[in-house]
Amino acid sequence: MTDKPNTPEAMAAANGLSMAVLNAIQNPVILVDQNGLVAFANWEAESFFGASANHLARHDISAFIPFGSPLLTLIEQVRERKAPVNEYRVDLSSPRLGADKLVDLYVAPVISEPGSVVVVFQERSMADKIDRQLTHRAAARSVTGLASMLAHEIKNPLSGIRGAAQLLETSVNDEDRALTRLICDETDRIVSLVDRMEVFSDERPVDRVPLNIHSVLDHVKAIARAGFARRIKVTENYDPSLPSVFANRDQLVQVFLNLIKNAAEAIGDRPEGEIMLTTAYRPGIRLSVAGTREKISLPLEFCVHDNGPGVPSDLLPHLFDPFITTKTNGSGLGLALVAKIIGGHGGIVECDSQQNRTTFRVLMPASKGQAADEDDMPMTKGNIA
Repeated sequence: MTDKPNTPEAMAAANGLSMAVLNAIQNPVILVDQNGLVAFANWEAESFFGASANHLARHDISAFIPFGSPLLTLIEQVRERKAPVNEYRVDLSSPRLGADKLVDLYVAPVISEPGSVVVVFQERSMADKIDRQLTHRAAARSVTGLASMLAHEIKNPLSGIRGAAQLLETSVNDEDRALTRLICDETDRIVSLVDRMEVFSDERPVDRVPLNIHSVLDHVKAIARAGFARRIKVTENYDPSLPSVFANRDQLVQVFLNLIKNAAEAIGDRPEGEIMLTTAYRPGIRLSVAGTREKISLPLEFCVHDNGPGVPSDLLPHLFDPFITTKTNGSGLGLALVAKIIGGHGGIVECDSQQNRTTFRVLMPASKGQAADEDDMPMTKGNIA
């Protein structure tokens, strides 16, 4: 084995390759030199800090992070110990970086450059979303068991109660007949609720085919415009090059009908109400499959945005749990069913909300044979917020 020649051309090629590798990483990466200057920043770091690499290189790292940030202490600690350090859930929120900038940090020394350290930022947003999604799936499984119990243990006695009320109705006066009718109506309402919950206990495999998500969204949009969203502006911003999604069409229609109806009900009678549907390809998100070493890629992003009042902050972490609702007459099962369907397709669904801006984001795998390998797909710059 012979060593490659250490020529200027070879060194330039190696440096170019190193830059390409660092820019391909979907996490912000910076190099802080011994003087505290940002000597290097990859593309994601430029996006994270909202500044070009050249601008970052002219300033101390302390100029870009909150005063007294633990990151400065970590950098000094790594320089002294000459050993890497991990720190989790560090808050870098500031007017410059924006709100909710919660990150995990990996800080390591650069042996060939004394005093220099490399810092890798892992934004907590997606990790937290996936953690919450696993909780949502567990909640859906609990509803599955509850639905089975309700179907077997409640519907039978309800049928007896209704039958007895109907028999009484024939032999009582008009005043009491109103009470027997009330019994029948209320038992029918409970049976209807149980029927809705039985959807959760249906674990049969569904037929899936490669689908054009835009045809699904256009179909749902047509239904919405003809009904519950007829007074609301519905727009779209689609990525026309998006690969197919491997899914069941009827279930996806159900998912997006639920999401768009929620958005329309949140907007209500607001004169400037608007719902926007967006699709995009977002490489870099992978989710472990329980019980295996397999990781599936979730590059397809479908979003429903609305400019309603937003979801209360205390409700947001539990939004996909069953029986959680802000509607006066809501059952709290719609979003739980959405989470179950998307989870059954191997995807995740999450909600980001603030005043006048709510986004329901669905991440799903592409159809096998069409972008199963991310290397074959065009790369887009930026993380999922």
